Amino acid sequence: MNRLTARDLMTAVVVTVPLATPVFAIARLLAERGISAVPVLGEKGDVMGIVTEADLIRRLAGEEDRPASWFRTLFSDAGAMADRFARTHGLRAADVMTEDVVSVTSDMRAGQVAALMEERGIRRVLVIEDGRLRGIVSRADLLRALVAPSPEPADCSDERIRRAMLVLMRRQPWVDGFHTIVEVKDGIVEFHGFMRDDSVRRGLRVLAESVPGVRGVRDETIPMPSVMMSGT
Repeated sequence: MNRLTARDLMTAVVVTVPLATPVFAIARLLAERGISAVPVLGEKGDVMGIVTEADLIRRLAGEEDRPASWFRTLFSDAGAMADRFARTHGLRAADVMTEDVVSVTSDMRAGQVAALMEERGIRRVLVIEDGRLRGIVSRADLLRALVAPSPEPADCSDERIRRAMLVLMRRQPWVDGFHTIVEVKDGIVEFHGFMRDDSVRRGLRVLAESVPGVRGVRDETIPMPSVMMSGT
């Protein structure tokens, strides 16, 4: 998955709507196409925003809003109140769309796309280049990339696997490289020495399983004596 980019993952044929599209037409479009969002394009084809299921649900919920009391309005931001009213009562895409669109370039790595979506708490990102919409990457696209078989490297020797493991172990602050030794035999990664706890043991297993060419993991470590732990 790390070698894949947004270009490899994205859906290139994207359903879009213009700014003046009625809200109810958008809801019907999402239902009929089985999609959860549509980008909104301006007259020149530039991305102006996106209408998601959440935007439509917000509008539906807004119909139940009760008028704010006179006293409450004294302490409310008139601009914010007007914006909420427009979003929850608007009739066109331009009124209800989310204008803060999160986008990526086509060469962004799949891992970076996933991290961005996790950080922003969103379900999709638009792929935009030169101001034009090139595609869309959803969580479903990332999941398909995750289950896709990864090509085996040309060199799957035990020594190559061992070197890769040492590099990965040095990158993790929780790995005790001084007390834990790694060996590789016939593609099986073996850990020897002392282990702090089961969490570190599990973390090392997952780390080893992420290395291409690894056929299995064998833990030959023993619990680290308390006297050694207190001295570290």
